[in-house]
Formats: sequence, C-alpha cells, structure tokens
Amino acid sequence: MNWILLIIAGLFEVAFAACLGKAKETTGTETTFWYLGFLLCLSISMVLLVKATQEIPIGTAYAVWTGIGAFGTVLLGIIVFKEPATFWRLFFISTLIISIIGLKVVSN
Repeated sequence: MNWILLIIAGLFEVAFAACLGKAKETTGTETTFWYLGFLLCLSISMVLLVKATQEIPIGTAYAVWTGIGAFGTVLLGIIVFKEPATFWRLFFISTLIISIIGLKVVSN
C-alpha cells in the first residue's frame, strides 16, 4: 500500500510542476489559480510522501518520488510544453527509470 501512496505522491509532484509551467504562461487571475493548484498538489504530494516513508526507507522513497517527478515532468514538458525530445534527453531519463526500478527491486 505504501508503494502505491508513493507513486501517487510522485504523480502529484508532476502535477505541481505542471502548475508552475502553466502559471508561467498565463497572466492575472488565471496565474493565481495555477499557483493555488501548485500549493494544493505540493501539499498532497508531501503528505503522501510522509505517509509512504513510515514503511519505506527514506532514501529509497525520496529517490523514487523525485524520479517519478523528474520522469513525469520531462514527459509533460515534451508533450504539453513542446520541449525537445532529443536522443540524449530520452536516454538519460531512461537510465533514471532503470535506476528507480533497481531501487524498488533491492528494497525490502
């Protein structure tokens, strides 16, 4: 169950990064709503991360959480924000995913 919470926490990390990206593209009241979304997603992500670390070692949980956030944010950047999808960018994000899977495999 804690691994599921950790994955959801990582997805909320992607969501708060997305809110920051959208806030940068907007003005006025819409920007305020994106920043409120950022704060909400950040809060949910942190609460779930704290809950997950009650059973998962903090080093593993934090690495997985940030890895999910990094991978998801890169994909979001490519798909939503039209950032470049170069070979090296995809190669290194792939090595990150392999490392996260490795941490999961070697954790109790």
